[in-house]
Amino acid sequence: MTNETSTTDLTAEAPTRAQTAIDAVADAHTDMLLQLDPGFATTLGLPGHETEYRDYSPAGLEAFAEATRETLERLTDLEPTDDVDAVTLDAMRERLGLELEIHATGRSLADLNNIACPAQEIRAIFDLMPTDTPEQWGHIAGRLCNIPDAIGGYITSLREGKNRGIVAAARQVRIVIGQTTAYEADGGYFDEFVAGARAKNGAELPESVRNELTAGAEAARNAYRQLTSFLEEELLPEAPEKDAVGREHYALMSRLFLGSAVDLEETYRWGVEELDRIIAEQEAVANEIKEGASIEEAIRILDESPERQLQGTDNLQAWMQGLSDKAVAELADVHFDIPDIMRRLECMIAPTQEGGIYYTGPSDDFSRPGRMWWSVPEGEESFTTWKETTTVYHEGVPGHHLQVATATYQRGLLNSWRRNAVWVSGHGEGWALYAERLMEELGYLSDPGDRLGMLDAQRMRAARVVFDIGVHLELEVPERWGSGTWTPDEGYEFLKKNIAISEGQLNFEFNRYLGWPGQAPSYKIGQRLWEQIRDEVKEREGEHFNLRAFHTRALNLGSVGLDTLRRALLS
Repeated sequence: MTNETSTTDLTAEAPTRAQTAIDAVADAHTDMLLQLDPGFATTLGLPGHETEYRDYSPAGLEAFAEATRETLERLTDLEPTDDVDAVTLDAMRERLGLELEIHATGRSLADLNNIACPAQEIRAIFDLMPTDTPEQWGHIAGRLCNIPDAIGGYITSLREGKNRGIVAAARQVRIVIGQTTAYEADGGYFDEFVAGARAKNGAELPESVRNELTAGAEAARNAYRQLTSFLEEELLPEAPEKDAVGREHYALMSRLFLGSAVDLEETYRWGVEELDRIIAEQEAVANEIKEGASIEEAIRILDESPERQLQGTDNLQAWMQGLSDKAVAELADVHFDIPDIMRRLECMIAPTQEGGIYYTGPSDDFSRPGRMWWSVPEGEESFTTWKETTTVYHEGVPGHHLQVATATYQRGLLNSWRRNAVWVSGHGEGWALYAERLMEELGYLSDPGDRLGMLDAQRMRAARVVFDIGVHLELEVPERWGSGTWTPDEGYEFLKKNIAISEGQLNFEFNRYLGWPGQAPSYKIGQRLWEQIRDEVKEREGEHFNLRAFHTRALNLGSVGLDTLRRALLS
C-alpha cells in the first residue's frame, strides 16, 4: 500500500465553507436515505443499523418516493448562496425529479437483471462488512437472519409488478434463477462464508457467535430458496421473451445513467463511426507489434507472450496491487492533486465468480479504503496483463478511485448528498474511460501491447453503444456488420467480433446489456461528453487553461449529471 495514513488527517488540506439552507436540505435527504436504506450506511462505513436491510416491498419503494417529493418541495423556494449551492440545486432537481418519473412508471417493481438488482444486492452487502471482531461477526449474523424479510419484500414487489403486467425479460429471470440457486446451495456462498469466519489474526469466534452465524446462513439459504421457487413458478411463466425495452423506457434509462438527454439516433451513428475509427487505430498498433499483422494475430502474439501472462488469482491480485501503487505514487502531486489519505487503494479478488471488475469507494472516514474487485468466473486461472493494464487505471487512479475518493474527501466543501449519495454512471464511467485515454497521453501506455489493450477496451465500449441502442430500439444494422434490424442473436455475434474476452465474460456482458438498458453505453457517451466539456473549457480559457486545475475543479464537484457538469464548468 502507498502512504497509508491516519484518519485524523482527513480535513488537513480540504477546504471548508459554511453550511447553507440548501446544504441542510441535502444533508437531511441523505439522513433520510440512511434511515430507509441501512445498506447505504454500510456502504459508507457508518455505524448503526448493521443488521438491517431496506424495505424492498412496494410500501418501501413508495416511502422512498414520498421522501423524495418532500425534499423537492423543501427546495422550491430556496435560492443558492454560492456556486456550490447552485450545483447542488441543479443536481438535486435533476436527479430527484428523474427518480420520481421512473417511480411513476412502475418499472421499479420489475427490478431484476443479472448484475444490479436486489437479488445480488442483498448478498453483496456482506462484501463490505468489517470482519475483525466477534461483535462485527455478530452484526453479520444478524443481517443474515434478516435476509428472509428482505427477500420477502422483494418477492412482494416482483409479484405486484407481475400483477400490473410489468415483468423483466425471461432471459434475465432465468439468469437470476441460476444465481439464486447457487446462493441457496448447501456448501454454497453462505455456508462457505460462515465456515471461514475468524476474528482478526485468525482467532476463533465464541461459540455463541458461531451458532448465530450458522443459523443466519440457514435462514439466508431458505430465503433464497423461496426466491428461486417464486422466480421459477410464478414470474418466469409471465416473463416476456423479448429483450428489447423500446424507445420510451430506453430514453428514460439513458437519462438516468447520463444525466443528459442525448439524441439516440445521432449517438447511435456516432457510435458506429467511433467503432470504425478505433478499429483503424488498432490495426496501426497491430502493425507495430508485428509488421503486417492483423489485430487478431497481434492479440495471439500478446496472449502467447510469457512475460504478459499471470497464473492464478494470487498472482493476479499482486500484479493489480503493484501496478496500482505505482500509478498512485507517480501521478500524485504531478498530474493530479491526491491528498495522502486517498493514496491507499486495495486490489481484491471478489468472493463471487460472476464475472466483472468493479470498484467500491472508501468509507466516509477512510478507515475502509477504496477497493478494486475482480470477480473471476469459475475455472479461469490464466490472465494476460496487456488487456488489463488499462483496467487498473480505469478502476483505480486516475479513474474511479481518484474520482470517488475525491468527493468523499471534500467533506468541508460538499454536503453529504453530493459526496456520498449521488452516482451518475455517465459521469463516473465516462471519467474512467477519459482517464484511460489520458494515461496514454501521459506515456503510461507506450508499450504497444498495453496500448492495444486500451484500444481493445475502448472498442468494447464503442461496440456497446452500437449494440445497446441498436438492439433495444431495434434499429438498422450497419452495413459493415450485417443487414436488417438488430436482434439479440445478431448482437451477440457482433459483440464476439468486437470484444476480445473469454466466453464466460462475453456471456456475462451480453446478458448485462440486455437486462440493464442504457447503462453500458453511458461509459463511452460519458467519455465523449467529458472530452467535449474539457475542450470547451480549454477554448474559453485559452492560454490560461491548466489541465491539472481543470481535473481538480471538475472532480471537486462530485458525481453529477453531465448536463449539470457542463453548466457548472462553463457557466
